[in-house]
Amino acid sequence: MELLTILLEAAANYGLAGIGAGVAAVGAGVGIGRIGGSALESMARQPEATGDIRANMIVAAALIEGVALFGVIVCLLVVLTK
Repeated sequence: MELLTILLEAAANYGLAGIGAGVAAVGAGVGIGRIGGSALESMARQPEATGDIRANMIVAAALIEGVALFGVIVCLLVVLTK
């Protein structure tokens, strides 16, 4: 319930750009969490592939983090240029 309150407050203060920044950050957190959970499950099933799975997990998490950062920056630029 607290996340909804934060998003509503961002919408009241900054409009849709505030919501966009919040959704980008939350989406990245959920995505990286799912990647980590799936990687751990995969490592438990195939311990011999741990190195490959870990490397792929780090690359995927970095890509998600980059997209989220880009989204937050674009939303902040929209807010600051008003």
